[in-house]
Amino acid sequence: MISEQQFQEELRLIIANAIREDVGDGDHSSLACIPANAQGKAKLLIKDEGILAGVEFAKQVFAYVDKDLQVETLLEDGTSVSYGDIAFYVSGSSLSILTAERLVLNAMQRMSAIATKTRSFVKLLDGTGTKILDTRKTTPGIRALEKWAVKIGGGENHRFALYDMIMLKDNHIDFAGGISQAIAKTKAYLQQESKDLKIIVEARNLDEVNQILAAGGVYRILLDNFNYEQTKEAVDRIGNQCLTESSGGINAKTLRKYAECGVDYISSGALTHSVHNLDLSLKAV
Repeated sequence: MISEQQFQEELRLIIANAIREDVGDGDHSSLACIPANAQGKAKLLIKDEGILAGVEFAKQVFAYVDKDLQVETLLEDGTSVSYGDIAFYVSGSSLSILTAERLVLNAMQRMSAIATKTRSFVKLLDGTGTKILDTRKTTPGIRALEKWAVKIGGGENHRFALYDMIMLKDNHIDFAGGISQAIAKTKAYLQQESKDLKIIVEARNLDEVNQILAAGGVYRILLDNFNYEQTKEAVDRIGNQCLTESSGGINAKTLRKYAECGVDYISSGALTHSVHNLDLSLKAV
């Protein structure tokens, strides 16, 4: 996984690019009618039900826009919220609050939606020992926010990107000439480049599970689009040789059944690509 320093740099880049995109040469709507020295206060109002996420990110946005803005936090990330709750107050320059408003809302609405969906999946897995993972099916440019939201919701992050873990999927295997060839080439590459990266390999059937086990040195086997019976058999064959992960169209209705097959992880792109934003507003007080 990426380091905390790398993660914070991703957040800085997201903020800088979003402000560049939204503000350009100035927030002329605000500049036209708000005095430069005007002071104000606003509240982050919850108008929905779910899991709150993005409070800490909002603080970073406010600090980036104006280091003198003051945030009074009432609700922390990960809190269950309902209509009428207030997450925080922000006070200081009215112009600065207005400049930061849309980025704060866009980020928090989406992060809260992801955290809410993740928490619902985590609850469905309660007592099974199986953990929910996100994927790389994220919105380009804001992956750090979406994966942060998964963590806030109680899930776990898969690899962050292409550079922090090896994941050999069907196309890698086919282009490399087969499973044994792909794994052997990967091991040689990691040794040659002096890289210590975990290897995950996708299996499309039980025969491929056997091939992966024969090759050895794999951190986790991804059982892609296996049915329940195939998943149970694969888990039995793998035993404690490596970790297991189920993936492929798994939803709220089928999630627990796959977990009861004994897999260590279930990965779901739906955590980040199929959510409905929570309704939040930043209102002057």
